[in-house]
Amino acid sequence: MVSASPARLLIGQYQLTPPVVLAPMAGITNAAFRTLCREQGAGLFISEMVTARALVERHPETLRMITPAPGESPRSVQLYTVHPQTVRDAVRMLVSEGLTDHIDLNFGCPVPKVTRKGGGSALPFKRKHFAAIVNAAVSASEDIPVTVKMRKGIDDEHLTYLEAGKTAAQEGVHWVALHARTAAQMYGGKADWSAIARLKEELAPFNTPVLGNGDIWTGADGVRMMQETGCDGVVVGRGCLGRPWLFAELVAAFNGDSAPALPNLRQVGEVMLRHANLLAEYFHDELRGCRDFRKHVAWYLKGFTVKNHLRVGLAEVSTLAQMKTYIDEFVGDQPFPTEIATGPRGRTTTTRAVSLPDGWLNDPDEIFSVNSAPMSESVTDGG
Repeated sequence: MVSASPARLLIGQYQLTPPVVLAPMAGITNAAFRTLCREQGAGLFISEMVTARALVERHPETLRMITPAPGESPRSVQLYTVHPQTVRDAVRMLVSEGLTDHIDLNFGCPVPKVTRKGGGSALPFKRKHFAAIVNAAVSASEDIPVTVKMRKGIDDEHLTYLEAGKTAAQEGVHWVALHARTAAQMYGGKADWSAIARLKEELAPFNTPVLGNGDIWTGADGVRMMQETGCDGVVVGRGCLGRPWLFAELVAAFNGDSAPALPNLRQVGEVMLRHANLLAEYFHDELRGCRDFRKHVAWYLKGFTVKNHLRVGLAEVSTLAQMKTYIDEFVGDQPFPTEIATGPRGRTTTTRAVSLPDGWLNDPDEIFSVNSAPMSESVTDGG
């Protein structure tokens, strides 16, 4: 049994107990998945990333993406932007219309369609532009807390997290969350928890909390990260893919309680069916909900012995009734495959060159105007 000393992590008027945050994941952390995770444990559950421009332009899908699930509190929205004025407008809209209780800024996305426009994990390299965006969001937020999530940098030769973290703290963010990998690492290799500790030391004079992210696969991992790095909370991403009960493990670990029993195959099937039902409700469309669920099948069934026709059927399922028929065929008492299914999951792309706008690395102090910048915000959310 592992435990941590009780941590006090505030986000506005809300105290997070335990200090656990669900990382925004495109196409994953919609209201249905957030509900599933909330039913398992406690913490802050952030929406999928939405672009500030799409929000300001009131795209219907974007407005749906920021709509909280029934009873969801605090409400949390993550914004992606490359333009200070756009994020200022988006934050003003969220605040004036009472649409959220917390705003997170995305400076950590490593996927090429984002970084090649100068966004996500590429943006902190342009330190003055980064400062302008954070300032715009914080100054427009009134009493709504703003936080940032970022990576160590573009690659090992272009690390930005210490300077960017200090800048964000000076601009008044409520916390800085660090995914302890570079953009070049994507989701491969091992997270460098020592970077989280260094950032915590760097921000100590500002009393700005630091949250750690990367390689939290069990409840004990979350506690160990806090003990080893001194961070104020943990952010969980890929570790909960197909394992929403990780939040129950984290609650137990932080309370010093024994880890809850891991589900057998029948119980996993019940969670799968619950997830699919929530998706059907979220989309108001059973077929779309089932189609969206298909990508989760391999994560839920990782390590289990399941007949091939059931795996194939679930990966092609179109109705909830059909899904229940397949799940009813599971061998219910098959124990959870701990050695296989409690490790890395999701994308594990190895190190590769980061896609950047031409000349991006020439001058970190360069500030792009809205008209001349090679950056742009697609109205397509996600990434």
